[in-house]
Amino acid sequence: MANLLYDSEEERFIDKIRCVTYREIRDEMIARTGESIITRHWISEKLRRSDNWVRHNWNKTIEECYTEFGSGRPQVLTQESKNVVALASSFRNSSCRRVARAILEKTKQRLLKRNTHIEDRKWFANFVADWTEEDFLHIAPSDEFYIYVGRKPNHQNDRIWAKSVEDISSDERYREMVYNATCIGIFIMFTAKKRLWVPKEHGQSWDDTYFRDTILRQHVIPFLRDPSNFLDTDEVIFLHDKAPCMKANATQHLLEDEDVNFWGNSIWPGNSPDMNPAENVGAIIKDKIEELMVNEDHRDRYNYDSLKTNLENTLQDLEHDTDLFSDLLWSMRKRFDALRAADGGHTKF
Repeated sequence: MANLLYDSEEERFIDKIRCVTYREIRDEMIARTGESIITRHWISEKLRRSDNWVRHNWNKTIEECYTEFGSGRPQVLTQESKNVVALASSFRNSSCRRVARAILEKTKQRLLKRNTHIEDRKWFANFVADWTEEDFLHIAPSDEFYIYVGRKPNHQNDRIWAKSVEDISSDERYREMVYNATCIGIFIMFTAKKRLWVPKEHGQSWDDTYFRDTILRQHVIPFLRDPSNFLDTDEVIFLHDKAPCMKANATQHLLEDEDVNFWGNSIWPGNSPDMNPAENVGAIIKDKIEELMVNEDHRDRYNYDSLKTNLENTLQDLEHDTDLFSDLLWSMRKRFDALRAADGGHTKF
């Protein structure tokens, strides 16, 4: 299996030095022989960086690389956008949405860090370029979500991927609105052999403390240490998206202290629901629950006990559905191939 590579500032600095060195060797070879096998694309493949990244650092010198070291990632905001942020900082009650709207009006560009996300996704696609379908069978994807008596869309994913209203199917544009709709929050994780699910306690929020003390310490970490749940416990990699509860430094440190092999903040790209197969399991569960709740008697249509019973039965059916789990994990190879083909953009998974 491919080794993990944490894209730290030090790694970026080293790769910049290598990029400049390769370019200088290329120039010397062309000066002597008139040709060279070293090209920008060759360097991109060698460093597992995007072509744009190599192009951005192509004409730099070694001295410039040392000067930039310690300054962190390059700024995404333009100077005009920075001026808008600076002006808004002098006013009280100036919300982030208002600032983003002002930047859009001034620069005609949305402030969604889209360029950074795309570059991160492209880097990660290159990072797993050598992985086979069998390698992905060692991944343990996870996600948390709410199951409602009436199906609700995932507003976070819709915000990221819906390019226009035409991209949303007609049956999803309008849904029945239920005041204080009953719901159950669950955390779900699966491997090639088994699935784990943890119901959220009533009234408990998905904050980082609850995620660490209850979800991770009491359930996930013991599950990861049970050899019967995996093909190989030495190869398993815990995968979770960049939800705030997972991004918290205390959460990252806990997993490191517990010697859990996972894709942390410096590896997994944000805003990538199409790359996480746990999202597909969530969609399967929601579809099944919606079908069951619609067929309930009117008296039980919005009943918590009916929702809980249907959820437990659905999850019980998925307990050992290894064919589904394996198919989803195998699909990760196709997901990242599609991601590379889309140049870091949206895929249809």
